[in-house]
Amino acid sequence: MTERTARPAPAAEAPHRPAPAALPTSVLQPLGRLGQWPRTFADRLTAPLPGVRALARLAREGAVRPRREGLRDVPLLPFETGPLPPAGPGTVAVTWAGHASWVVRIGGLTVLTDPVWSRRILGTPARLTPVGVRWEDLPPVDAVVISHNHFDHLDAPTLRRLPRATPVLVPAGLGRWFLRRGFTRVTELDWWEAVELGGVRFDFVPAHHWSKRTLLDTCRSLWGGWVLTDPVGHRIYFAGDTGYGHWFAEIGRRHPGIDLALLPIGAYDPRWWLRDVHTDPEEAVRAHQDLGARRMAPMHWATFVLSSEPVLEPLTRVRAAWERAGLPREDLWDLPVGGSRVLVP
Repeated sequence: MTERTARPAPAAEAPHRPAPAALPTSVLQPLGRLGQWPRTFADRLTAPLPGVRALARLAREGAVRPRREGLRDVPLLPFETGPLPPAGPGTVAVTWAGHASWVVRIGGLTVLTDPVWSRRILGTPARLTPVGVRWEDLPPVDAVVISHNHFDHLDAPTLRRLPRATPVLVPAGLGRWFLRRGFTRVTELDWWEAVELGGVRFDFVPAHHWSKRTLLDTCRSLWGGWVLTDPVGHRIYFAGDTGYGHWFAEIGRRHPGIDLALLPIGAYDPRWWLRDVHTDPEEAVRAHQDLGARRMAPMHWATFVLSSEPVLEPLTRVRAAWERAGLPREDLWDLPVGGSRVLVP
């Protein structure tokens, strides 16, 4: 489905109204920048990590996977593959490969977000749905953006498929992981920093989450989302993995005019355990509104079993929340795995 967008001219302010204060802007960094970072980013957490009591409660309740009836709808999960839409330099298009993996075509570039093409990741059952885009059907990848280092977002077997000269944009503290694996064009960014590649601007923005990959590296690297802006101002926000909180409004203030927000809606139950790090469908709709985005495309569901909600529930709840909010139905891009939408042809 193709959609043309035109940015409305800003409304003229009344002469007596004072000019608004300038918002802080992201600091532009050079490609290939590798920083000197603190030993820990634990001071960036917006909620305490679970302690021994919470872990004991989770073990006692055993609420880490859906019940049998919650898995009944696996055959109904939306999956519909098709060719990637043609994409010239002026095209903005997205294709959902599953979970948080998107093929974003913007400003003439092909960008992968948190690419996970593996059938299985550590600690979870196999994928519920196949990958929505065959690896061999991908055009040459111009850049990869990573939100954080959890295994369902940073997948070593998938990344090994990429040419080692692929530009990789990663959170602060994660660069050495890629350098050890032979990648030669790695850029680390802190929150509110940006780089430009091929005329497209990549801004790294905060998220309500955390990082951990081994027993010894909790919060040793940063976590966040990405705002991609093409040369004429079309803007896509990729949230990565996040709970709900104040950062969405701040991101919207600093990056006004977001055309499409890619927001997570799954892996939220039990709520007492996951509220601080994963938005539920209703919170995702609130985040979309806080951002001031025009459209929303749900993600982070229908792929891996990471929590205990019924597998189809995220979709039914996000549709209901969208309707309750009175938002235009055509602006909810609830794609099947493998589905594509074109923002600007």
